Amino acid sequence: MIQFIKKFWHWFKSPSKIGIGIVIILSAIGGILFWGGFNAGLEHTNTEAFCSSCHMNDVVPEYRMSPHYSNRSGVKANCADCHLPHEFFPKWKRKIVASREVFAHLTGKVDTKEKFEAHRLEMAQREWERMKANDSQECRNCHNFEDMDFTKQKTVAAKMHNLAEQQGKTCIDCHKGIAHSLPHMGNVPSSFTPKSEKEE
Repeated sequence: MIQFIKKFWHWFKSPSKIGIGIVIILSAIGGILFWGGFNAGLEHTNTEAFCSSCHMNDVVPEYRMSPHYSNRSGVKANCADCHLPHEFFPKWKRKIVASREVFAHLTGKVDTKEKFEAHRLEMAQREWERMKANDSQECRNCHNFEDMDFTKQKTVAAKMHNLAEQQGKTCIDCHKGIAHSLPHMGNVPSSFTPKSEKEE
């Protein structure tokens, strides 16, 4: 055994070129496999199936009734399209923050429909603030004032979008509740009060 350790230590102190090459190749393969597996796992957390594993009894049914899930054009926005930035670093930041939300579910804070409803307003406000702070970037990945043809919109919608563009408004200022039921607003400041789709 001592002889083996001495041989290994001698090799370790002065490895051959073949040995160095093998270590580099194995490290590269290990790195690729780790990154591929990690990325696959990360992408799985972006799927509707993953989100539904916790939200099947609260927000998933209302999302499936929304135009983001089913509409005449067949274009669908899934959970990650609206709740996760597409850019690398903002996506990671959001994933880290979202781990707190997963923890809340696992520890029983919002693990039932009743508990979820009790916290819906605070969760909605947090998401509205996030979207307002990033100028509704996730919405703008698909909807952008520059790409809108106001002449093909309903008169009221064209007027409101034109006004919003002039006033520097962002999507979430008017479109709260577009994919999910609104929480009971109670004594919420007017800056958080959404307009209904009918008012627009």
